[in-house]
Amino acid sequence: MLDTERIAIDCWASAARELQLQMHDQVPYGMVGMHMSKVPAYLLAELGPDAPVQQLIDATHACYLEATAKAIPHRPGVIALLDWLRERGVPCAVATSSRRSVASHHLQAAGLWPYFEFAVCGDEIEHPKPAPDIYIKAATGLGRQPAECVAFEDSNFGIAAAHSAGCRAIMVPDLRPPTAETMALGVPVVESLSAAQPIVEAWLRVTTP
Repeated sequence: MLDTERIAIDCWASAARELQLQMHDQVPYGMVGMHMSKVPAYLLAELGPDAPVQQLIDATHACYLEATAKAIPHRPGVIALLDWLRERGVPCAVATSSRRSVASHHLQAAGLWPYFEFAVCGDEIEHPKPAPDIYIKAATGLGRQPAECVAFEDSNFGIAAAHSAGCRAIMVPDLRPPTAETMALGVPVVESLSAAQPIVEAWLRVTTP
């Protein structure tokens, strides 16, 4: 919903420069949608066992907090889609890998929080994306089965989680395109949330008596 990927990528690169650490430009892209609990092991594998991984994480986090202190721009079409869902009485929830403090700040600052019933955040789930837990919990909170829910995702980790939970999923990729594994799932991949709306409308026509 928010244009956070570019900010995060830039912060990883800035932190690496600050620490005078050699890091390939593609390394941050591998963390798009990744839960923070998995980041240290990923960085050690990419940068080597002697890399100052915790320093890099801390410096990136500080950079990210500063960069996102103001409202983050919306992804194209998000307000139109949320308004359309609200008009039809479709309840919405957030299922994010971000910790609650970060997610709450971003959603409130961007003016999106009133559209949602609640949020399930990454620091409230034992098994994060790509495990299905977060979507199962979100569906339960909405009083629905996962198969009755539609998930909008921009990351491959998120699509795997939503699909594994049994949700209907639509991928709206940002900086990182769908992997072969994601494409094999057969989920729709669209360029914007505006393009996702007709797909949801068709699904609603099929499922609504």
